[in-house]
Amino acid sequence: MAGGLAALLDDIAVLAKTTAASVDDVAAAAGRASTKAAGVVIDDTAVTPRYVHGFTPDRELPIVWRIALGSLRNKILFILPAALLLSQFADWLLTPILMCGGVYLAFEGAEKVYELFGGHHEQQPDEPAAALGPDAEKSMVSGAIRTDFILSAEIMVISLNEVTDEPFLSRAIILAFVALVVTAVVYGLVGLIVKVDDVGLHLVESGRADRLGRFLVAAMPRVLSVLSTVGIAAMLWVGGHILLVGTDDLGWHGPYELVHHLEHSVHEATGGAGAVLGWCVNTLCSAVVGLVVGAVVVAVLHFVPRRDPAAH
Repeated sequence: MAGGLAALLDDIAVLAKTTAASVDDVAAAAGRASTKAAGVVIDDTAVTPRYVHGFTPDRELPIVWRIALGSLRNKILFILPAALLLSQFADWLLTPILMCGGVYLAFEGAEKVYELFGGHHEQQPDEPAAALGPDAEKSMVSGAIRTDFILSAEIMVISLNEVTDEPFLSRAIILAFVALVVTAVVYGLVGLIVKVDDVGLHLVESGRADRLGRFLVAAMPRVLSVLSTVGIAAMLWVGGHILLVGTDDLGWHGPYELVHHLEHSVHEATGGAGAVLGWCVNTLCSAVVGLVVGAVVVAVLHFVPRRDPAAH
């Protein structure tokens, strides 16, 4: 009996170690996948605050919550099953789909650069959103969720591309984990961002920390501006990097090998700071590629004449 109990305990210990190792592997893969998607996460965080602009403070967090739920629904109910089926039965499509997303990100980043330098800006309504009623809020939330779907798809496909060698169940767990964590991080930060100026205003009105309150109120427009700039850079960098890696995977090795050679040369020539500077070179080259590809798409959409159907 004692021998049987010892054997059972030994089997349980082995099983526990195996399970722990599997959990560690899944956690490591999920962390790797989330890191690769970080650029799109930054963009998602930068884009979302504009959707609550013009609403009264009491509606800001409920709107962010509704968008967050829509984002999670996008990821879990639609994107996750499609991504898993794709990876299981047609994994050769992952690279082309990822590259299409890379082109889209490059286009979005390049279009924002074009707008910064005098291009056409999206027209904003003259009235504040709060004055337009519940329909305006519903329309704004729906628009935000549609935009989020594209960014969420990019996040999930980028993450999936990092874990295609994992078993099916592990892939599902990892992608679900990424979906939950990314949604919580993005919309937690968005909620914090949109309420900081309200906190500052409350401090000013209460008189308890007037200087800090004025600083928060004055700083938030600059923070949003910096975040928007970082979002643009992230779109160009991530989009360009996806295209470089994708062309390499599809057999056109020249562009990626050139960037890799430049990165390696800087790494070797700069000693202790080589890893950081090499990464900067890779990132800069990826951003340039993203800007060039995105600029081509912007030029086609904005400057190539299109036939007017009304003329017929």
